[in-house]
Amino acid sequence: MKINFIIFLLINTQLLTAQTNHLITFSDPSRIWGSGIERVIEEAYRQCIRTKFIDGRVMNIRLPFAMNNDRDLMLERKIIIPGDGKGNPELLWPIIEDILKTDDFNDYIKALSSGREKAVIFDMLERTWTMSSDLFIVARLRTGSYSGLPHRPYILTSGRGAQDSDVYNYIYCVGSVGLDCSGFVWHVLSYAARQGGFDLGRALMPVLGVPRGADPSAYVGTAFFNSRNPQIIQLTDEIRNLRPLDIMLFRDVDGMIVHSAVIQSIDFTKGVLRYLQCNNVSLSHERGVHDSYIYFDPSNSSVSLKDPSLHWTQKRQAPFLGEDYVFEDDGERYRNRINGGGRVVRMRAMIPVIDRLNR
Repeated sequence: MKINFIIFLLINTQLLTAQTNHLITFSDPSRIWGSGIERVIEEAYRQCIRTKFIDGRVMNIRLPFAMNNDRDLMLERKIIIPGDGKGNPELLWPIIEDILKTDDFNDYIKALSSGREKAVIFDMLERTWTMSSDLFIVARLRTGSYSGLPHRPYILTSGRGAQDSDVYNYIYCVGSVGLDCSGFVWHVLSYAARQGGFDLGRALMPVLGVPRGADPSAYVGTAFFNSRNPQIIQLTDEIRNLRPLDIMLFRDVDGMIVHSAVIQSIDFTKGVLRYLQCNNVSLSHERGVHDSYIYFDPSNSSVSLKDPSLHWTQKRQAPFLGEDYVFEDDGERYRNRINGGGRVVRMRAMIPVIDRLNR
């Protein structure tokens, strides 16, 4: 019996080792993206997602979107966000890990498994949550009639256990932790620069007007990427002109550039452009840092990103069901014609870095 048990352990250990090695190989960005700039961008992206075991389920937790002060306009004091949305995974993940260990988070997860349909009501200023079984509130949420305020979102929960989106809601509303869109783009740019032996923050300090000893990331926003600074190269947004690490800029309904994303790869053979972004107006399971795709005709790479023939897969919706949001997808948002629609730019300082990484 002992010999059979030992053989059993050896076989299972070998199988587990083989599976682990397979997962390690599969998770290696170079396996898909090679050794150039696409791999480096992918590494920066994957630093923003962690797999956790919560409430008996394996969940992919994304760095949330930082609120950018868009939810405290009605308040007398601001909601405090670590790093003001310009943090990085190294700064933010320890904060999130501590949040997920709190008794309050555990109580929240247990409340989601009550077996009864309820409304979760968050207070983002006070960083608290409550559960309501009020039939009127639940009925209104079920029919899409919204009772919440920007800083007090209401979310309908089934009572059947926590989902990835529930964990996101807690980190976003109670933890107040995340990256804004340009904070994420800066993370990707600065990580790629470091891999190429270049300190992007130090190089841009004079351009950004960064005081001595300050963190350059705090001075980089979407407005900088949209500026006429000599470091910003304006591109004609035909797909054939675009490259990985180029920055896509999107306009809001009023024509103002308010959102930025970064191109990760372009497959001119299959006709696929993949870009990465962090925002809060994605489908509920994609909020925060996520990837998005544009499909184009490989035989016509001279087409502009504004061309309606392109298929943008990224759907858009309000952060919480019942809130208002205008655009249906990223393509509609990029094509918004007020002030000329979206734009694509390139960081001049990153060109030699990309060349080095692609060697």
